[in-house]
Amino acid sequence: MDHRLRKNSEFNYIYKKGEKFYTENFVLFAVKSKYQNYRIGFSISKKLGKANKRNLLKRRMREICRLYVNIPSFCNYVVLAKENATSLEFIEIKNELLTLFEKYERKKNV
Repeated sequence: MDHRLRKNSEFNYIYKKGEKFYTENFVLFAVKSKYQNYRIGFSISKKLGKANKRNLLKRRMREICRLYVNIPSFCNYVVLAKENATSLEFIEIKNELLTLFEKYERKKNV
């Protein structure tokens, strides 16, 4: 199963309806879904740098979510990168993404 969000309309829906969770360099938008598999998209503005920097950040974020983050099912997510995110090291990105999903889990279980 492919877990990627692709359509602009899907991203816009999640931006409008989703709950927001923040860290210093990322924002997580989460919206409930009727489907069991989660779907996730990564959004990085062109203001953050040239394509090679944005693509490197996106590849790192995708790999961290695949390997390290326990992503809850029945939801769709968008992870939005803020201004300084392109200058972060792999471990810093990993820690922030783990923190984001922990915040979501805490909120969901309350």
